[in-house]
Amino acid sequence: MESKKNEAMVSNPEMQNKAIVDTLYKALAHGDTSTVVKLLTTDLEWWFHGPPRCHHMMRMLTGESSHREFRFEPRSIEVVGDCVIAEGWEGAQVYWVHVWTLKDGLITQFREYFNTWLTVRDVKPPRWEIGSDNHTLWQSQPRDLARRSLPGLLLAI
Repeated sequence: MESKKNEAMVSNPEMQNKAIVDTLYKALAHGDTSTVVKLLTTDLEWWFHGPPRCHHMMRMLTGESSHREFRFEPRSIEVVGDCVIAEGWEGAQVYWVHVWTLKDGLITQFREYFNTWLTVRDVKPPRWEIGSDNHTLWQSQPRDLARRSLPGLLLAI
């Protein structure tokens, strides 16, 4: 039974990408740097939006901070094309979104949004939908922060 599950994951790149990102978060939570290194390209491209003091994930990935200083616990992980979007929040003060881009089983790009609402939109509409304005693929949904005012960004893919 386990063999069929593994075969299904390998044949479905979206599920494989989601599993890789899930493995990354688990490795980070346990301080397993050898696993983290295996999942990232050596020339990881990184973008950040939020207060400068909140570069938590990048500090963890570079070894500048410990996995104990800030704990990332995704509340949701969604796949949008070759991107995996993880979202998490803790109370009314902390909300984050991570967008991981994968290629050939490795994370090649990382976008970190801290205390920022994010909307991901498709910039090239499918031919059969030309004229439709709604190409939103993903939107922030932090239930604990529903009444909080945060800056918003549009990520076009």
